[in-house]
Amino acid sequence: MGVKLGILGLGTVGTGTVQLIQDHAGRHPLLQDVEIYRVGVRSLDKTRAVNLPESVLTTDLKAIVTDPQVDIVVEVIGGLEPARSLILKAIEHGKHVVTANKAVISRFGDEIFTAANKAGVYVMLEAAVGGGIPVIQPLKQSLSVNRIHAVTGIVNGTTNYILTRMQTEGSSFDDVLADAQRLGYAEADPTADVDGLDAADKISILASLAFAGRIKLQDVYCEGIRQVSKTDIAYADKLGFVIKLLAIAKQNSLPPSPHPPISPSSSPLSVRVHPTLVPKAHPLASINGVYNAILVEGEPIRQVMFFGPGAGAGPTASAVSSDILHLVATLKSSTATPNPLLTCGHQDYCQIAPIEELVTRFYARFLTKDQPGVIGKLGTCFGKYGVSLESVVQTGFQGELAEIVVVTHDVREGDFRQALAEIRTLEAVDSIPSLLRVL
Repeated sequence: MGVKLGILGLGTVGTGTVQLIQDHAGRHPLLQDVEIYRVGVRSLDKTRAVNLPESVLTTDLKAIVTDPQVDIVVEVIGGLEPARSLILKAIEHGKHVVTANKAVISRFGDEIFTAANKAGVYVMLEAAVGGGIPVIQPLKQSLSVNRIHAVTGIVNGTTNYILTRMQTEGSSFDDVLADAQRLGYAEADPTADVDGLDAADKISILASLAFAGRIKLQDVYCEGIRQVSKTDIAYADKLGFVIKLLAIAKQNSLPPSPHPPISPSSSPLSVRVHPTLVPKAHPLASINGVYNAILVEGEPIRQVMFFGPGAGAGPTASAVSSDILHLVATLKSSTATPNPLLTCGHQDYCQIAPIEELVTRFYARFLTKDQPGVIGKLGTCFGKYGVSLESVVQTGFQGELAEIVVVTHDVREGDFRQALAEIRTLEAVDSIPSLLRVL
């Protein structure tokens, strides 16, 4: 007997998923056991790229998630509502759920996974992060025996495309964004991408899996790429870096203690999204265009990187269908015991350290009056707050103002911010147009 799917949405991802399931020749034989039973759409009159019987299509999405014949509900409508309510209603009616919706999972994962565990069903979300890149299941399964130290990713294709073109062409952010919108790589309203919100959703999901604890999205520090200038990209290049929007989840270093935490995951995490200077030799430095990559570091695995297309009908349908396949295999097995490698097993929240506690290197660009002793005054202010400088370069002039670029050694962010606050009061300092972290 076939496993019956109820698919919510027949847009780009829904259409790609239906096409993949229908064209199952040469793919895993379990796909032959999948029946596309109901598909929820906005309108029944629209011309579609897939061939489905009229009896399969419906505009009543609630009827799909409550239908006793449906085994698996596939949510690919996007947005927060009605997606959240439909997922919860499906769980209430004993359905397993596959979703590509990172926004719903990052905001309402607590509610959804608590309900799923209580109902004894699975919520699968491979397509929510990284498009077609398999990273969710590896974190839940293959890498789960590792102590994860850090997950660092380029998880938004739009911003990576913009920064790549700014780097290769020397263009400004506004010009490349406008072109990306014309080409369809950026939305008409690009806020979620360029302000880092999409990446924050994704790193909160990856962090929860890597560190076995739930993440409050509001605790994720988020900074986008609007302030990255072509000037900074050019200076970064001269210093041996490229600028990428990174999503980072990492265990904060703790001071030595006679009473270490019981487990590594109980120490505070740094979970953040911001543009970052990445050394050109780093594995993530060469990830360009709309591609995504996630670097996982742990013990004993050391480093492993997942790379591929982060969006698109085919790649995302691949991830959705892989989740469907996992559930089909589970439904066809005889055991009634939940598979702990598929469930959400953690109930507690991770402790997230405030951004002021972050220890990292910084790049800063200053515009100052052209007078003797300015660099010395900067050095004095930095020294007062324990900021050690790796390099200080006067790079040239912008009009009457001298341009000075500094790169620090590792420093606590709160101390660095205090130093900058004092530097801003100096009569010789006109402005600090750029401030970026260094990986």
